[in-house]
Amino acid sequence: MSVQATLSSVIGPDAPEVIDGGGEYLSKNPANLDDVVAKVALGTPETLVAATEQAHRAQKEWAQVPAPVRGRVIAGLGRLVEANKESLARLVTREIGKPYAEALGEVQEIVDTCDFFLGEGRRLYGQTVPSEMPDKQLFTFRVPVGVAVVITAGNFPVAVPSWYLVPALLCGNAVVWKPAEYAAGAARAVAELAWKAGVPKGVLNLVYTDGEATFKGLEASLQAGTVNKVGFTGSSAVGTRVGELCGRHLQNPCLELGGKNPMIVTEDADLDLAVEGALFSGWGTAGQRCTSLGNLIVHRDIKDEFTSRLDAALRAATVGEPGGDVLYGPMLDQKFADNFESILDTLQPHHTPLGSDSVGRITNDKPRRGFHGDAGAGLYYHPVLVDGMRTDDHIFRHETFGPIVGVTPYESLDEAIELGNAPGYGLSAAIYTTDPAKAFRFRQGIGAGMVSVNNSTSGAEAHLPFGGNGKSGNGSRQSGIWVLDQFTRWQSLNWDFSGKLQKAQMDVDTVEPEMDFRLPPELGGN
Repeated sequence: MSVQATLSSVIGPDAPEVIDGGGEYLSKNPANLDDVVAKVALGTPETLVAATEQAHRAQKEWAQVPAPVRGRVIAGLGRLVEANKESLARLVTREIGKPYAEALGEVQEIVDTCDFFLGEGRRLYGQTVPSEMPDKQLFTFRVPVGVAVVITAGNFPVAVPSWYLVPALLCGNAVVWKPAEYAAGAARAVAELAWKAGVPKGVLNLVYTDGEATFKGLEASLQAGTVNKVGFTGSSAVGTRVGELCGRHLQNPCLELGGKNPMIVTEDADLDLAVEGALFSGWGTAGQRCTSLGNLIVHRDIKDEFTSRLDAALRAATVGEPGGDVLYGPMLDQKFADNFESILDTLQPHHTPLGSDSVGRITNDKPRRGFHGDAGAGLYYHPVLVDGMRTDDHIFRHETFGPIVGVTPYESLDEAIELGNAPGYGLSAAIYTTDPAKAFRFRQGIGAGMVSVNNSTSGAEAHLPFGGNGKSGNGSRQSGIWVLDQFTRWQSLNWDFSGKLQKAQMDVDTVEPEMDFRLPPELGGN
């Protein structure tokens, strides 16, 4: 029998009493809708405001903890996650329907992130800078921003939050974390592990609210001055609202948004390898990754052969219950199933759906050959490969966030790059080629923040910068040393020990060259 949790917001010990008051949300297993993972008491805008006030009070003391000691807390979190790896992965699989093998990989990414950042506690380097005047020294220091509100999606319910939480806490910030309601249980598990690792409650606060309550609470907190940084992972539409709100308060948020990630397959590509990469990046996690393959752009000479091979591979792939060996499981939540239904409604007569015997939800009337498990129990959908996609199609221009990919031909590499950039996103892109010149020309021309050669559009390592441009983000980056610039600010120190006032740019000794000197004839002069 499945265990059901009852969850509510957790705010630090000296916060005022907060009534949840925002209704109840049932986090259901999308592979078995009768299985309620958690009953979640949602808060109001005031819940988020109270959490930011608590974080504001707690942050100063946390910042005084030496950075190497904060690094040891992060090390402890990594070890606790590692010790609970299988349990946490099973919870992820149960709550959002991610195949267990992928869930294990996601949990491992928390461990990798902790392993990377525990050393940053001893490195948060500043610089000593030479002065232009004697008896004077200049320094730079990284200082925490203060309070970070982190709002995360649920398709990567534990790995992506760690990209924010780990560096933010390491750098001496306090965090208010608002996870997706449909991944509330996994979020609580990660928060519990962080608290047990030594992060004080109040320094890390967990808030459950819906989208509008979050936005109103964030607006009030920014107005009150209790928020210094916002990190948001989600759709481009909501990210635009968050960015506008932060801009009104002269803040630069960290926005990790959607993608319409192209994959170019050149005439010289290894087609077997390209099919394998397209299959995983297009339909893995049911296409519900921000880095999922969006548009296949295939050279005209091989387009029919490639499409035929991919169609066969997709038809042979196992879809179903995520505890098994499957390409993908269910949609994350009912709202994503509803959105995918609306995407399918945009298909046109000039489209040829491939990849399965039917389109839409997998049912007894529209079965999927080789389906693993009970299709009627969950939110399962047929994979779709759309041949005949045009550049004015909805599925070409917009993120679909589901198990659907369109394919279109190209003739020149310049045309392929133009097609890849056309939707206006800029998160991830891939090219399959055996020609290094094509790979480098593609990298130079494509607008994505992350580029792969002979690899899928999905799959980030914990020590590389992650993030996008255009509709995919505002240029901020997560992971690796680059994310430190999101959670610290540079402070300079100007220390004059000369005993007198020395004015920069004015009291500076100069050495003037003899400008009328010319080389003599014996040294080559005229």
